[in-house]
Amino acid sequence: MSQVVLDASALLALVYEERGADRVEAAIRGGSLISALNWAEALSDMAERGETTVASTARVKAMAQAAGSLAVIPFDEVQAVEAARLRLQTKTLGLSLGDRACLALARARRLPVLTTDRAWRFLHLSVRIDVIR
Repeated sequence: MSQVVLDASALLALVYEERGADRVEAAIRGGSLISALNWAEALSDMAERGETTVASTARVKAMAQAAGSLAVIPFDEVQAVEAARLRLQTKTLGLSLGDRACLALARARRLPVLTTDRAWRFLHLSVRIDVIR
């Protein structure tokens, strides 16, 4: 698989060995990106499950390194403007700022996205969206 952008839910599927984790692992093998906002979202979820951020960061980095490559991409001004622009197009589906940050990164890099969020199937954007389960 060529480079893809992961949203937080896809990364968490890998971390917790949920359905679709194999697809995320294959994506990381090919080289994946994640927005810093989605990185924070995944680590926040892990903290809510009782893991310290130090432990969860080390665990996810080790998993990603063992599988291939996962780069955390800073959320910049171009992505911020794109995420804001996507607000009206995605509001009815309830997409969060993190969701829109993921899509903005994918649009900027012209890469597909991996997610577990089935609502994304109803988006009509110039981004290929692969729902992993």
